[in-house]
Amino acid sequence: MPAVPRIGFVDKIKAHLELLDPVTWISVFPCLAGGVMASGAMQPTVHDYLLLLALFFLYGPLGTGFSQSVNDYYDLELDRVNEPTRPIPSGRLTEKEAGWNWGIVLLIAVLLSSWLGLHIGGQRGMVFVGSLLIGLFVGFIYSAPPLKLKKNILLSAPAVGLSYGFITYLSANALFSEIRPEVLWLAGLNFFMAVALIIMNDFKSKEGDAKGGMKSLTVMIGSKNTFLVAFIIIDLVFAVFAWLAWSWGFTVLFWCVLTGFALNVFIQIPLYRDPKSGITFVQHAVDDGFGNAIGKSEVQEHSAFLRFQVVNNILFLTNQMFAAALIGSKYM
Repeated sequence: MPAVPRIGFVDKIKAHLELLDPVTWISVFPCLAGGVMASGAMQPTVHDYLLLLALFFLYGPLGTGFSQSVNDYYDLELDRVNEPTRPIPSGRLTEKEAGWNWGIVLLIAVLLSSWLGLHIGGQRGMVFVGSLLIGLFVGFIYSAPPLKLKKNILLSAPAVGLSYGFITYLSANALFSEIRPEVLWLAGLNFFMAVALIIMNDFKSKEGDAKGGMKSLTVMIGSKNTFLVAFIIIDLVFAVFAWLAWSWGFTVLFWCVLTGFALNVFIQIPLYRDPKSGITFVQHAVDDGFGNAIGKSEVQEHSAFLRFQVVNNILFLTNQMFAAALIGSKYM
């Protein structure tokens, strides 16, 4: 076997950071921000700003980073096919070093969440710590045998939705106040939106998944039908969101969500008709405006998904933040 070239200390640190996949950290930030805003209880004090910083650190670099590190550790053979430049398959980190990576991150996450839970106290503290521990556990069994939830889309997508879209909202709300009923609805909407997006994100690893026996929806039913299933879920999320806004008495939000719904359907139609090259008019935004944030792909269907994701996320997250602000103002 060819010898792996030795790398310096700085490059080794960069490899450890890459294993935590910083690009993915931002995926939980909107839900965290929404949960805090909807609580209506955060005060402009040094204490509360430090709590907010700890929350983002806990669910970003630690929580999300842990799940990404574990994923790389247990998916080494798949990554040799799908992403050979990642730290472990490229030889920049050994498997032992990767194990230390997620082990240390896990320990820090558990200690920090436990301290915050004790600081909050009571039922809110239990909800906060319990949510984080559930997220870490799901993040581990998502990639680790024998369960390895990612092997089947019927288990993997809900696992991602729970970890990224649901418990993040609850934790952020519990950090500052009792759980608001409206937050449970927003958390549920984010759960299903995350499910739809992870379904389409599997386009990038279709080849490796097929060879490795992973039952992604794309492998089972093809790209076009995968888009259709994801679009149905997304459209139902927008429809329920509009109904909630109306029932809560947020008339302006209702019309904003309805407008977002219509625009989403407008871009879904050409993408369903042509899964590989639909909505190319937003490719410039992917390449230049959002390329570093959401990544790029050589797989045509995945590149099309990234184009859709730019528009969908702007429409959904804007309305979500608007809703959180209106809910929070109600409880202030």
